[in-house]
Amino acid sequence: MKKTGVLVCSLIMLIILAACGNSSEKNSQNSTGIVTDADPKVLIDKSCITCHGDQLEGDGHIPSLNNVADRLTKDDIIDAIENGRPGMPILYRGPDAEAIAQWLVDNSQ
Repeated sequence: MKKTGVLVCSLIMLIILAACGNSSEKNSQNSTGIVTDADPKVLIDKSCITCHGDQLEGDGHIPSLNNVADRLTKDDIIDAIENGRPGMPILYRGPDAEAIAQWLVDNSQ
């Protein structure tokens, strides 16, 4: 029984250390010029494509993000990312939200 407890504790520590990892992206300047923990495209691929589509095209019910700067200001985009919208969860805050918004503005089609 004692070995099982040690094994479980070791596994938990391993998971914690892996989550804290030593990422080379940590606190680096990304393509938007904003210092953040991750590249905004990586964050978009992780959090936005699930609903907005892998090309950010939307589906009629969920808006396209490809031309979001035609409809929203950068501050409006940041607000949506940080505070969510009906049917959209809060995603990121601070520099990450700002970097994503800037990427979406810069890449609007």
